[in-house]
Amino acid sequence: MPRETAEAVRLLEAAGYANVGKTNLHEFAYGTTSENEHFGPVPNPRYPGRVAGGSSGGSAAALAAGLADAALGSDSGGSIRIPAACCGVTGFKPTWGLVSTDGCFPLAPSFDTGGPLAHDVEGCERMLAALVPEFEAIELESLEELEVGVAWTELADPLVQVRVEAAAELFPRRRRLELPLADGFYDAFSREVADVHRELFSEYADSYGENVRPKIEWCLAVTDAEYEQARKGRERYREQLTEAATGVDLVLTPTLLCVAPPAPADELALRGRLVKLTYPFNATGWPAAALPCGPAEDGLPASAQLAAPPGHDALVLGAARALERALSLD
Repeated sequence: MPRETAEAVRLLEAAGYANVGKTNLHEFAYGTTSENEHFGPVPNPRYPGRVAGGSSGGSAAALAAGLADAALGSDSGGSIRIPAACCGVTGFKPTWGLVSTDGCFPLAPSFDTGGPLAHDVEGCERMLAALVPEFEAIELESLEELEVGVAWTELADPLVQVRVEAAAELFPRRRRLELPLADGFYDAFSREVADVHRELFSEYADSYGENVRPKIEWCLAVTDAEYEQARKGRERYREQLTEAATGVDLVLTPTLLCVAPPAPADELALRGRLVKLTYPFNATGWPAAALPCGPAEDGLPASAQLAAPPGHDALVLGAARALERALSLD
């Protein structure tokens, strides 16, 4: 039972948002499917038989089911954007540190980011303005204002690739980018998870669910030397990503390589595929938005991801709103 109200919740309530309830999620926010052994799996109300995504699966599902107009989520490796993509809604991971995580149980503190999910980009902007009083939305008159770099589409399933590249073509000023993926330093994330759970796990290991316990054990096995090497690798990656995106205002990629996978799922086997394109922006602290961009495999929605260097939250959301408008007219 929480002893205090999270600062993000307090700010939203002070801005007039009514808290209609708490939603289920992946245990300890450490997973991509929201299949929770203690409270049951989060269903995908819009696409039955598919996972809702995670970790903030309940937030996206509540939106998709019409139970809420906006929802709060957390994102450490994709946990806002993955469920938004799976449930066909919109999600935004702000710049790391922009939204307060005070009062939230951590996963990996230097990756953890609180942020909004909503039915559309404007809903995310309104919610972010409540969470960050100094935030000011920007209005883009046209997508021609932006120089956009397109990346990673060739990694996606065929129809996801088609839909995301079609969304990219709505930007008149675009070019392909060779963006590096965030490989080789996951031990930095794992060590932070280990430090959060070390004492709790030593006493309650048997109470952890089967798709979380092995991950905690892997995290606890990370050595000091492995962590230090990963920490340095993460710093190099920040520089590499920034350098690769030089000359563009923002980048556009698929949010996921695929549409929402069938449920139930083997989360331990699936997670690497689901976080592949979202985790890079957690490792670097970049703001990133996910929004649906048309039907792909099995008629389920593909999702486009827009991201930019830290501090450019208004630009990412403004571009996402302009893209959303262009997609509706296309």
